[in-house]
This record gives sequence, C-alpha cells and structure tokens, in this order.
Amino acid sequence: MTHPTTAPVRICPACDGFASVAITLGGRTRTGARRTITAHCHTCHGTGTVPNLRALLDTAATAAFTHR
Repeated sequence: MTHPTTAPVRICPACDGFASVAITLGGRTRTGARRTITAHCHTCHGTGTVPNLRALLDTAATAAFTHR
C-alpha cells in the first residue's frame, strides 16, 4: 500500500530559508546584552518558503480573469 506524497517545500531563493536575521547595532543595553534589530526577507515575508508553482499560477489566473 502506497502512502500519499506531499509536494516538497520550496525554499525562498532570496534568503535560502534564513528569513529572519538579528543585526547588532554595535551598542549594549544597561544589562549588558547587545542591542539588535530583526530584519525579515522581503520576498517571503519572514517565512523562508515560497508558495508552490501551482498556487502561484492559480492566483495569477484568477486575478487575470476576474479583473476587467
């Protein structure tokens, strides 16, 4: 008996799956911890993955045929 297969997850080509990074600002807080900010990938919005191609094509087709 075979098991159903799922589509593989597509890793974001812009960030290679590392969607969020902490960037140090160079200073330290009063407690001694480094001051950091978090930056997210603009392509995948911090998820590290992109939708599969079929979902992208369905979305594009729906937008093209409903927008008149």
